[in-house]
Amino acid sequence: MRKLLGCVLLLFGGIAMAAPPIELDGQAIQGGMMIGHAPPGSRVSQDGSPVMVSPQGVFLVGFGRDAAPHSELVVVLPDGQRVARQIEVARRQYDIQRIDGLPQRKVTPKPEDLAHIRADIAAARKARSLRDARTDFLSGFKWPAVARISGVYGSQRVLNGEPRRPHFGVDLALPTGTPVRAPADGIVTLAHPDMFYSGATLIMDHGQGLSSSFLHLHRILVKEGERVRQGQVVAEVGSSGRATGPHLDWRMNLRDKRIDPALLAGPMPPLPQ
Repeated sequence: MRKLLGCVLLLFGGIAMAAPPIELDGQAIQGGMMIGHAPPGSRVSQDGSPVMVSPQGVFLVGFGRDAAPHSELVVVLPDGQRVARQIEVARRQYDIQRIDGLPQRKVTPKPEDLAHIRADIAAARKARSLRDARTDFLSGFKWPAVARISGVYGSQRVLNGEPRRPHFGVDLALPTGTPVRAPADGIVTLAHPDMFYSGATLIMDHGQGLSSSFLHLHRILVKEGERVRQGQVVAEVGSSGRATGPHLDWRMNLRDKRIDPALLAGPMPPLPQ
């Protein structure tokens, strides 16, 4: 649903002038993302942090898993006018998900594993650091595979009986070798064959710091720097890394915020009979 931010009325020579409207499409909800449209040349910030704006005035704002009830959007128009708006962010209830049968080393790594883990974190952070004005996300998002959803975004995880961090992806139950398709156009920024937790891991950037990550893969079919198109087969489902069986873990980041892929992809299409 498209929303218009309230116009600011200014007086010039006794004539009331309204600032151009700022449009927002998407869901203002924890884990959600909104696509904004402002006059070209505008400057945008969310909660005090600058937000990239394309030459056409397109920008993205997002809300993390535990986002506060309000988020401040400020748009400075090309002529210097300042439009501010408090966005009301809907709260969500999250499930508790218990997963048993994991190798204990993948739950509590040994000291000798820490260098591997630190290198993985650095590589993923670098892959998600790309910032350019591309708007590949405007084509919308499709599910990378049609499957039963076995794990949801935001759920608190208990691994082998030990409470852990929330799950930030959507898990799709699929057999090893199932094709994984690009959910939208993008550029491959990471194609790693063996990360400690996530195994074979693929990250692609959709523009303006919005990225998709695919974890526990069996095989990666694209290379870093490659341009991919929506629907292109980019990998195969697997069970590498910390996994109890084959499945696809799809995650999304908007800059420093982890967002819910399911909110962008919409309802899962009917499963094959």
